[in-house]
Amino acid sequence: MNVAYLLTGGNTGNRLQYLKKAAETIKKYCGTIVKRSAVYETEAWGIQDQNKFLNQAIKLSTKLSAYELLDCLLQIEEQMGRIRKEKNGPRIIDIDILFFNDDIIDARNLTIPHPELQNRRFALQCLYDIAPKKMHPVFKKTVAQVLDECTDPLGVDKFE
Repeated sequence: MNVAYLLTGGNTGNRLQYLKKAAETIKKYCGTIVKRSAVYETEAWGIQDQNKFLNQAIKLSTKLSAYELLDCLLQIEEQMGRIRKEKNGPRIIDIDILFFNDDIIDARNLTIPHPELQNRRFALQCLYDIAPKKMHPVFKKTVAQVLDECTDPLGVDKFE
């Protein structure tokens, strides 16, 4: 079995309902959800003139390979109505693979660990909830250490 850490998020429509639907669909098609973080509300990262996001991290046990998981997650996003208009723009749902086992993958369509993880407090805070001691395979630091060193100034507030 493989262990993947995912981040779900969105900032349009019924944000909480979309996070719940994403988790249900991930469970149905991708594997077993072992743990979920609290839901956090965060300022938009990148293009800041948009609604706040809700985000949640998921620890997933899966038989899928990293590439199969990516394909499954992209299909879930599409099935839920995600339309890719602009990078970092508003969206119903976004599902990112943060870690996959301790793998380091740098391919055209897949980079693991997520290449911006260390720069995004919202992702690190969610991940910290479920895996504070998980080692970042590139930086050789725990999630807790990477979060502590993160310089992202955007606020991250517990939603539930």
